Amino acid sequence: MATPPAPARELPDYMPARMVNEFVYCPRLFFYEWVEGIFRESADTLEGKIQHKRVDKAGKPLPAPDQLADETLQTRAITLSNDRLRVIAKMDLLEIEGGAVTPVDYKHGKPYELDGALQVWPADQAQLAVQALVLRDNGYRVDEGVIFYASTRQRVRVPFTDDVILETEAAIRDAWALAESGRIPHPLEDSPKCPGCSLASICLPGETTTLYNAASQDDTGQLVLFEELPARPTPPPKETRRIITPRSDLRPVYLNTQGLRVGRSGEVLQVKEKDTLRQEIRPIEISQLNVMGNIQVTTQVTQLLCESGIPVCYFSQGGWFYGITTGMLTKNVFLRQSQFRLAAEPWFCLKLARKLVGGKIRNQRTMLLRNHTEPPAASLREMKEMALRADSAASPEELLGIEGNGARLYFGAFDGMLKTGDQAESPADFRLDFEGRNRRPPRDPVNALLSLGYSILTKDLTIACYAVGFDPMMGFYHQPRFGRPALALDLMEPFRPLIVDSAVINAINTRMVTATDFVRSGDAVALTPAGRKSFYHAYELRMDTLVTHPIFEYRVSYRRLLEVQARLLARVLEGEIGDYPVFVTR
Repeated sequence: MATPPAPARELPDYMPARMVNEFVYCPRLFFYEWVEGIFRESADTLEGKIQHKRVDKAGKPLPAPDQLADETLQTRAITLSNDRLRVIAKMDLLEIEGGAVTPVDYKHGKPYELDGALQVWPADQAQLAVQALVLRDNGYRVDEGVIFYASTRQRVRVPFTDDVILETEAAIRDAWALAESGRIPHPLEDSPKCPGCSLASICLPGETTTLYNAASQDDTGQLVLFEELPARPTPPPKETRRIITPRSDLRPVYLNTQGLRVGRSGEVLQVKEKDTLRQEIRPIEISQLNVMGNIQVTTQVTQLLCESGIPVCYFSQGGWFYGITTGMLTKNVFLRQSQFRLAAEPWFCLKLARKLVGGKIRNQRTMLLRNHTEPPAASLREMKEMALRADSAASPEELLGIEGNGARLYFGAFDGMLKTGDQAESPADFRLDFEGRNRRPPRDPVNALLSLGYSILTKDLTIACYAVGFDPMMGFYHQPRFGRPALALDLMEPFRPLIVDSAVINAINTRMVTATDFVRSGDAVALTPAGRKSFYHAYELRMDTLVTHPIFEYRVSYRRLLEVQARLLARVLEGEIGDYPVFVTR
């Protein structure tokens, strides 16, 4: 079935000259930044901002066109618009002499050389020519412009010939047409621009191109082709140079000691216990702040973290995920429109749910093959059959039954993956044996670890949903329920065994967590503060583990993989790729 058409998008009245620059440089980058409002800083953009501080200060007023005959002056930060082309430009510097105005645009970087002469880059020329069009529309005479490249401190002149003006007007019209179409263009083909782009980790140029007409293999060895998509503005290349985005050095912070208070001193977070300073944290070094139980976070800290794009996640003392505070980062309302539109389509929900459940069962089966001392052949055979049945389930109800049967087989053999050793001295209630899955509340130590791990993973995928622009409360397989991040739970299904179950197995088998790390309250078993700290360490070790992606063939951490998979789901909802490539390890 065809994806429903996207609704019309309301655009601003004027297109900034800088966006024409982005369009000429990369139409996909232009679409992200201007149509969807997505922007991410890089070293180049930050350095460019610093270099622009001086030229952004307003100068003398610009005289009227009929008052320029005898003027020789300079003025800065002048903003004018062109109603015919619907463009607007803030000009860094205007040099006025002999009745003519020469716009000067400051650029980070350097010019290139051709036939012994310095040349400006096409995108920079387009932005400068927009300034000329704006000035001419307001009655000023403009014969040429100047690009000042800050890295080499060189000025390169650009004559505004008829060809330059016509090319720029055509670029403006094409940019408006693309924005009004609401269809993001395909990534550039094997372009040297992609590796240095600040949006490479969002755009996923190599991954998107690979999946456009990709094929993958299931565990039967048969090729499973993704559905053919409607024609795109730019055909995909035959071979793809994959862009591997850098691994982030930012780490989550878990505050676990009850009674702590987090305050702010300048740009530093201060963690205090009563009047004693326990730790100082620099926001630029962390990716999230996790508050476990009775811990206070001041308004000043929340404001700083929201401004920095760092989420604050709230848990009960026992690890129940309450919610998240984040800044205004989810600007892509159009993706959420597509999400809600397709969530109302039963065929799409079932199609995606099949992939998620099939992937989950295959990953559970792989865990048994990797970690069980003697994997039960009958369970492996039945789980393989369950995964195949999931791929062709006729209804969500049938799929739930298949998932439940797969879980029964998997958890029925789970104890064989645990190396508990001699537990003779362990209290009877806290033996690390596993007799089956139970929850709400967990009634034994292993289930307490599993429940805490699933809660943390739900938090991490909720953060990934917000980062991409999704509403984490609207899912496709998990139906909406008050307070439940259904989409995060959807995306979590294939990762439950690979991340949480693996962390639990490692924590028990390496004695990171022992029977002394648990307490009982009524029927419930929970971890002690020391036990939680040890398990958080085991979980984060697993999140930092590098894994080879079966489709893209590069190594990536599970932490980064969660966001990659969320972005690939966004590609499906926006019609760029035909099917969700669920992550299945080998």
